Amino acid sequence: MQKKTFSVTIGGQEMIAEFNDLANQTNGSVLMRSGNTVILATAVMGRADREGMDYFPLTVDYEERFYAAGEILGSRFMRREGRPSEDAILSGRVIDRTIRPLFDARLRRDVQVVITVLSLGETDPDILAVNAASLALLTSDIPWSGPVGAVRIIKKNDAWTINPSYKEREDADIELIVSGKDGKINMIEAGAKEVSDDDIVLGLTKAVEEIARIEEFQKKIGKEIGKEKITVSLPETPEEMKKTFADEFGSRIKNSVMSGIPGWEGMSPLKKEWETRAKELFPEGDAFAESIFEHEVNRILHEEAVERSARADGRALTEVRSLFAQAGGISPLIHGTGIFYRGGTHVFSALTLGGPRDALLLDGMEVQEGEKRFMHHYNFPPFSGGETGRMGGTNRRMIGHGALAERALSYVLPAKDDFPYTIRIVSESMASNGSTSMGAVCAGTLALMDAGIPITRPVAGIAMGLMMSLDYARDKRYAILTDIQGPEDHHGDMDLKVAGTERGITAIQLDIKIGSIPVAVLKEALGKAKEARLQILEAIREAIPEPRAELPASAPRILRMKIRDDQIGLVIGSSGKTINKIKKDTLVEEIEIEDDGTIYISGKNGSAENARQIITDMTREYKVGERFDGEVVQIFDFGALVKINTFTEGLVHISELAPFRIRSVREVVNIGDVIPVSVRETDEQGRIKFSLKDADPEYATRKGIQPSDQPTGGERRGYGR
Repeated sequence: MQKKTFSVTIGGQEMIAEFNDLANQTNGSVLMRSGNTVILATAVMGRADREGMDYFPLTVDYEERFYAAGEILGSRFMRREGRPSEDAILSGRVIDRTIRPLFDARLRRDVQVVITVLSLGETDPDILAVNAASLALLTSDIPWSGPVGAVRIIKKNDAWTINPSYKEREDADIELIVSGKDGKINMIEAGAKEVSDDDIVLGLTKAVEEIARIEEFQKKIGKEIGKEKITVSLPETPEEMKKTFADEFGSRIKNSVMSGIPGWEGMSPLKKEWETRAKELFPEGDAFAESIFEHEVNRILHEEAVERSARADGRALTEVRSLFAQAGGISPLIHGTGIFYRGGTHVFSALTLGGPRDALLLDGMEVQEGEKRFMHHYNFPPFSGGETGRMGGTNRRMIGHGALAERALSYVLPAKDDFPYTIRIVSESMASNGSTSMGAVCAGTLALMDAGIPITRPVAGIAMGLMMSLDYARDKRYAILTDIQGPEDHHGDMDLKVAGTERGITAIQLDIKIGSIPVAVLKEALGKAKEARLQILEAIREAIPEPRAELPASAPRILRMKIRDDQIGLVIGSSGKTINKIKKDTLVEEIEIEDDGTIYISGKNGSAENARQIITDMTREYKVGERFDGEVVQIFDFGALVKINTFTEGLVHISELAPFRIRSVREVVNIGDVIPVSVRETDEQGRIKFSLKDADPEYATRKGIQPSDQPTGGERRGYGR
C-alpha cells in the first residue's frame, strides 16, 4: 500500500490525514485518525449530468460499523447493521450542511460523500468526518470551493475545551459544533444551559481561531497532492428566454413579489402565467423558465431588504408575525397538548407520560448501553405545505428538526430523581410557512406546561434570516430578518434558528446558502433573536402562566422509594413471584427496581400508593418506640401475636399487656381485637417484640381489669416474665 500522511494538532490532539490507494476507484478519499478513532471519507462524482433535474444532487452518507466499537452488536436475531441510527443521520446532516454551500448550485451531476467509521475511540468521529469530507473533496477532481474546517468546543466549569472526549462533554454548560471558512462561519449546531449571547459569541470566536489552523493544514495538503478540478459544463439560460421574460413580465414581477401577501400566494399566479408562456415560445427549453423566475425573485427580495428595509409580506425587518398559543383543549386522554401559530406556521404538539421502563434503550456503535427518558419526534405531512405525497415513515429532515427541538427543551426538564417519568412529545406540522422546527419548540413548551411537568422556565424559538448585498465583495451592506417566512427562507442567505428561555439560549442551528458569514453578523442576529424570543414567551405565558399544579387524571402516577440493595431479592422473590403478586394484587402498571435499591412504581387510581405501602411494609426497619395499631391474630398463655401489616407481626408478652400483673392474656385482649402497640425491641433475626402498656398505659384499666397477685398461666408453666 502506498501512502502519504500529514498531521496537525488541534485542541491538544493530533489529527492525522493518510492518503493511500485503499479506495482508489473514487475521485478522492482520505483515512483520518485521532487517537483510536479512524474514519474513511470518500467522494465520487457521476460521469454525466442528470437530465431534467432542477437541483444539485448531493448525497452524504455517514456509515456506522459495529466492528468499530470492538463489539458484536445488534439484536440476537440480526447481527448485521441495518438502517442508519438517528446519530448517524444527524452526523450526516452536519456534513451535508457544511459542504453543500461550497458547491455551485447549478451542478447537475451526482456527488456522493460517504463517511465510514472504521474504529471508535475516545474521539467523537463526527468532527473528524467533517474535516475528512473536506479533504476528500479538496484533493479530488470534483469542482468545489473548499476547504472548510470544523471543531467541537465546550464550556465547562468556566473553561473552554476544543474537541473534548465523550467524558469531558458530560454536563457541559455549552456545546458547539462549528464549521467555518476564511475566518467566517457556515454551520452551527449548539446546545446550552440557558447561556447569554455573549458566551455563544465567545465560543464561536474561539472556534474560528482553531478552524483557521485546520484550513491552513488542508490548503497545504491540497497544494501538494490535490488533483486538477474537472471542468463541468453548467446549464446556461438562453438569452432569448431571459429577454422575453424581461420584456413581458419584468415590469410586473416586483409587485408580484412585494405584494404584502405571506408565502408564495402573491407571486404564484404570475409564475404560472410565465411558465405557460415559456412553454409556448420555447418548447425545448421551458425547463429554464422556473430558474429565470426564481432568479428575479431572489434579486428583488435581496435588493428590497438591503436597500429599502422592505419585506415581501410588508413587515418591518424585526417584526414577528401574529402569534397564537393554546395549552390543552384537545382531549382529556392526551396527557398534554400545545397549539402554536406564528403567522402561517401552525404546529400541534402532543405529550405522553410513561414510567421508567418506557424510556428508549440506547444500543448503538457510540452508545452501547443506557436509556433516553425524553424524546421529541417531529412529523411533516405533505398537507402542511398544501401538497399531496407519501405518508408514513420519516426522513432526514424530520429527524433533524425533531432533534433540534428536543435539544432546546431538554435543558429545562426536571431531573429524574425529582420527576421519574419518561416523556415523549410528538410535534405535527399542520401548516408551514417558515421554521416549523421553532414552532415545534413553542408548541412543545405548551404541551409540557399543560401536562403539569415542572419545567424550570418556558422555551421559545425563532428563525432569523439574512439578505446580503448581491455584490457583497464590494458592497458590505446586509439586512437581518426576524421570523423568516417561506420565500425568505428559500432565497435568503441564512437560516439561523435560536431557541431559549428568558434567561438565555438552549439551542442553535445555522444553515447558510453562501460560503460563510462573519461572527459579527451572527452576534447582531442573536441579539435580534432574543428580542423576538421574549415576545413569543409572553404569548406563551398568556396562554398558560406556569405548569399546571397537578398531572392530568389520565396520566399514570409514579412513586419513587428506596430500599437497601440487600432487600431487592426479598421484594422480587423467587423467580419474581413476590413482585408479580404485588402487581396482580394492586393492579399497578409497572414496578422498576434499579441496582442501588431505587424503586419506581407506576400506576393509576391509587394502585401505585397501595404497592408502595406493601413494599414499605415488607422492607421496613422498625425502631424502638414506633407506635402502630395491630390486630391480635393468635393468643398464647404467655402473650398475644399481633399483626400490624401483611408482612409484619410480633409478640406482646403478657407482662407488656398492662402496667400491673394480670391473671391471663384473654383478660386484656382476644383474637380479632385491634390494639395499639409500640416496638419494644427487635432481635438479630428481625423478630419484633411489642408492648401494649407502653403504647397505651390505661388500656387495661379502661376495660375494668384489676391487678392480680397470683402468678400468670405463663409463669406457672415456666415461661417467666
